[in-house]
Amino acid sequence: MCGIVGFVGREEAAPILLDGLERMEYRGYDSAGVAVRSETAGLQVRKTKGRLQVLSDLIHGGADLEGNLGIGHTRWATHGEPNDINAHPHVSENGRIALVHNGIIENYLEIKEHLMRQGVHFTSDTDTEVVAQLLEFHYNECHNMLEAVGRCLRRIEGSYAFGIICADYPNALIAARKDSPLIIGYGQNGNFIASDVTAVIKYTRDVVYMDDGEIAVLTADSVDVFDDELLPVEKTHSLVDWDVSAAEKGGYAHFMAKEIMEQPEAVRKTISPRIRDGRVVLDDLHLTAEYVRDLSRIYVIACGSSYHVGVVSKYSWEKLLRRPVEVVLASEFRYCDPLVDEKTLVIVISQSGETLDTMAAMREAKRRGGRTLAIVNVVGSSIAREADDVLYTWAGPEIAVATTKAYTTQLVLMDLVGLYLADLLGTVEQSEYDTILSEMQLLPEKMRQFLSHTEDIQYYASRYFNHDSIFFIGRNLDYAMGLEGSLKLKEISYIHSEAYASGELKHGTISLIEPGTLVVALGTLPGVFAGALIRINLLPDPRHFKIFAGLVLLYVALKMLRDVMRRRKADASGATPRQDGPRGGGACRLLSWNSRLLTFCFQEQEYRISCRGIVLLSLIVGLVGGVYGIGGGAINALTQAGITVYAGAQGSSDACVEALIAGTLAQIGEATCDCHGHDHEHTYEHGESCGCHGHHDHDGHEGCSCH
Repeated sequence: MCGIVGFVGREEAAPILLDGLERMEYRGYDSAGVAVRSETAGLQVRKTKGRLQVLSDLIHGGADLEGNLGIGHTRWATHGEPNDINAHPHVSENGRIALVHNGIIENYLEIKEHLMRQGVHFTSDTDTEVVAQLLEFHYNECHNMLEAVGRCLRRIEGSYAFGIICADYPNALIAARKDSPLIIGYGQNGNFIASDVTAVIKYTRDVVYMDDGEIAVLTADSVDVFDDELLPVEKTHSLVDWDVSAAEKGGYAHFMAKEIMEQPEAVRKTISPRIRDGRVVLDDLHLTAEYVRDLSRIYVIACGSSYHVGVVSKYSWEKLLRRPVEVVLASEFRYCDPLVDEKTLVIVISQSGETLDTMAAMREAKRRGGRTLAIVNVVGSSIAREADDVLYTWAGPEIAVATTKAYTTQLVLMDLVGLYLADLLGTVEQSEYDTILSEMQLLPEKMRQFLSHTEDIQYYASRYFNHDSIFFIGRNLDYAMGLEGSLKLKEISYIHSEAYASGELKHGTISLIEPGTLVVALGTLPGVFAGALIRINLLPDPRHFKIFAGLVLLYVALKMLRDVMRRRKADASGATPRQDGPRGGGACRLLSWNSRLLTFCFQEQEYRISCRGIVLLSLIVGLVGGVYGIGGGAINALTQAGITVYAGAQGSSDACVEALIAGTLAQIGEATCDCHGHDHEHTYEHGESCGCHGHHDHDGHEGCSCH
């Protein structure tokens, strides 16, 4: 994406353009440029590779350029490498037309070849220059700039937001939009265009959101909007309620630090208005209990960090709703033939509400009959306007490249929606409902307390900042959160980072881990955390596995023996099992349940089980699994006792025994190697005797064939 800004009015344009670009630098920092026109100096274009500050220094904060009409651009390169020539604005061959662009012109090569045959010369490798030259071509035909813009838009294919100035129109700024965000700002001393309201909030809060196919002509005193047939369009104005200070750094070194510290308040603003009298209240959501009960599936569609919000929500929603939830990358949704119909709820998540892939996916879902609910931050954005329902996160402006407060507010809003739907369905117990709601209300203060320990965070950052490759691992929600942590590291540090579900680490990824590789393990699930502590600190010897296994088996045996003895005693006394309603065949029916006792019926026999005993047994089994791994621990115990394990043997048992005696039995499978976190070294070469993911040797394991 790129950022564009434009101004026409009664003030010097260049400083205003630089100020707007600074607030949108998150949209691109490969290069930056401005074009300003005045009656005396004509069309002045300055652009350069690098961050916006390089451009600002070049033109001395805008003082070198005079004029009340101008356009500016900050670039994230798509077509053409980042350099001075490919930087925007682009100027037509005769120098009369200057243009800035956000988007991608898909048929630019075809148009470029046509223009070259007409004798037009190009200086850059960009798709944007093609539009500038095409505009001039049509302007020479019709000598009317608005008509030339209309002809140009009918020929190009792709996405665009344009800001255009022409030397022959010294008082007019032209804008056009399709599938890329563009707003118009109405100010007292002039009018604006911008990719984001943050660019103009210092000057005005009165904005209009342009729709696809629209063209706008701005002067210092007027704004006229036309459709793709150049017919006038009446637009609805929106009032941006963000404070001006929200778009300032406020004493922080950079916007990301500021927005990190704003998270507690942003989360509070998202949660508090939607909880009344101990209930989740979503006034803007028009979903009936009948509709929700009839849902066959739920999709969550998003990109980037918003997609990771969807992954987290899948875990929590399926638990609460007992409905299938599928999370799909917005860029892939249109290409997977999704199963969407009138019984499908589609959740689309986007901070800006203008993400092109997300918007296209939402339109496809609506075309197939699905109902859409948008989770967005920017009021009046394209996705918000087109969705069937919309809920706002109210996070305020987010300017930093890497999202922080938008991500956390999306998370808590999705939790509120999930709890609301579960209440409609009746799939959540009142006690659980109250607990979740209570914990959510405590979140802002807990976040504030955590963020107060900046020294600790800086300490750990100073220890690990120089690693070249980092892996995040976790299970369940920890894995989902690890995805976002990994993305953040890539975005802000340019360090290679990947996130994996812990159980998948052994399936290939472990081959990339060598001494010194940093692995960040998220272990917020109690069983996983406790298991790791016990494994590392208390029971480093895997041979103790058999003690745990023995205790578990002993408990199970004693429990079974007690049940058998009780049944025999009841039979001897002539007592009959308690009958609670009709008993049906082999069906299992729950009779009663509380924190102390679980009672159920199976095959016409009533069973009573201590809930505390179940919890204790589950804890022991979980610890065993977390400490040593079920199956893997047993195999390791055998190998450490000198017993060779042959896994994956094929054929009859007699044939396998004969092959074993003859020494020809093949070792197939992971059981013959304990390379996954145990006792041998990896050299990370292609060894002949070991098949551990096909990428490394094992010292002393010639016969190993892990995977």
